[in-house]
Amino acid sequence: MEECVIRKQIAGIEIEIRETRIGEDIVLMLAGGDKPHIGCVVQSVPRPSLTEDGSTSVTSSVLNMTGHKDEFLCRRLAEKRCRETGRTVVCTGGVHIDNITKEQIHKLLEEI
Repeated sequence: MEECVIRKQIAGIEIEIRETRIGEDIVLMLAGGDKPHIGCVVQSVPRPSLTEDGSTSVTSSVLNMTGHKDEFLCRRLAEKRCRETGRTVVCTGGVHIDNITKEQIHKLLEEI
């Protein structure tokens, strides 16, 4: 299994993304903020676009912990990587920041 780790600061928030290959598939783990956790699991599967233009679309399934908003980041990561590689991708994890601002949320969504 190959593993790649990316660490970056986004809007003052420390983020870590780990990517591991399991055969042809990819597992992503997202962690960050004051209290990293598992708040969500997203599975993204590539498929031919319904527009029939030869592009790749993605179908995703999501499991959320009650009250967690981690789907927005995990889904974005999983679907992006799925489109890039044409492989099944699972992303799990969570970022928690006490008193996070709207600006920090928007910056995370832009840069993740």
